[in-house]
Amino acid sequence: MKRSKITIFLSLLAFLYVCPQKGFSDDILGAGASFPYPLYSKMFHEYRKKKGKKVNYQAIGSGGGQRQIVNQTVDFGATDNFIAEKNLKQIKRPLLHVPTCLGAVAVVYNIPGQSQLNLTQENLADIFLGKIKKWNDPRLSASNPKLALPNLDIVVVHRADSSGTSFVFTDFLSKVNANWLKKVGRGKSVRWPVGLGGKKNAGVASYVTQVLGSIGYLELAYALGAKLPQARIENKSGNFIKPTVLCTALAGDLDIPDDTRVSLTNSPALNAYPMASFTWLLLYKEQKYANRTKEAAKSLVDLIWWMLNEGQEIAEPLHYVPLPEKALEKAKNILRSVTYDDKPLLTV
Repeated sequence: MKRSKITIFLSLLAFLYVCPQKGFSDDILGAGASFPYPLYSKMFHEYRKKKGKKVNYQAIGSGGGQRQIVNQTVDFGATDNFIAEKNLKQIKRPLLHVPTCLGAVAVVYNIPGQSQLNLTQENLADIFLGKIKKWNDPRLSASNPKLALPNLDIVVVHRADSSGTSFVFTDFLSKVNANWLKKVGRGKSVRWPVGLGGKKNAGVASYVTQVLGSIGYLELAYALGAKLPQARIENKSGNFIKPTVLCTALAGDLDIPDDTRVSLTNSPALNAYPMASFTWLLLYKEQKYANRTKEAAKSLVDLIWWMLNEGQEIAEPLHYVPLPEKALEKAKNILRSVTYDDKPLLTV
């Protein structure tokens, strides 16, 4: 065999090793949100230990997860923002949303010597609109009378990729600030008025850690992992609330639609943290498609059923909120509706 052919052969083997393809593996393949990645990573590790089934999950962002499940290149997608009804109707077959937990989007910052910052809804929006440019701005001092805020430029950090975390953040700002809604709006990817873009939660965390005077937003587990202080955010009741598992849980304790597609931001609950969200897995209701076997479909459903039962115990130690009882039962009912060749895959 000529050297060039050997090189091509070895390159192909390397590609298949680092980029597993659906047709070459019995692994369950998923892709999407980085928001729940710390939780999913632990869940999938435990599932493999207990069930012997490997899950290959790529945290490429919610937008990427939605694209990949629509393109049928993965077994499941993962997203922090539900797909709008008009977009669901454009997909060839019914796509289900199965919530797995709740999480919080924390506002993190890098201000020397300041460990507890209060941010009103208006001030948070104005910072990300570029209207408040200095940390010692009187508007910030007014809600932080005990802090000596420095004469330091504010550096906004946002996501550069298509992100469900961004959707939760911009969804909240769109609900509480008319100017934000008009100029920027809500979305996985928006035209940011100011700031630096970081890829995934880890990229934003890296920028905020390194850049003095910076402010950004992260899923809570990433904020705690990076040891970044989290601001207390004004909620709908006018209280300044720090993101915690308990305050995030309060946002999810409400009646939700049967398909679980609902926004939890700006909850009316007295002490609810205002930037909370479900995170969902996306899968097709009818699993007989694109040459999928019944065994592959059953493996996927068994995994998600485990996540909704034993897997819930993993959530709280990693700073996520297990599904409230009402949401959990609806999630299980959605999974019970999954079929292969029109026959239910679950019998529980």
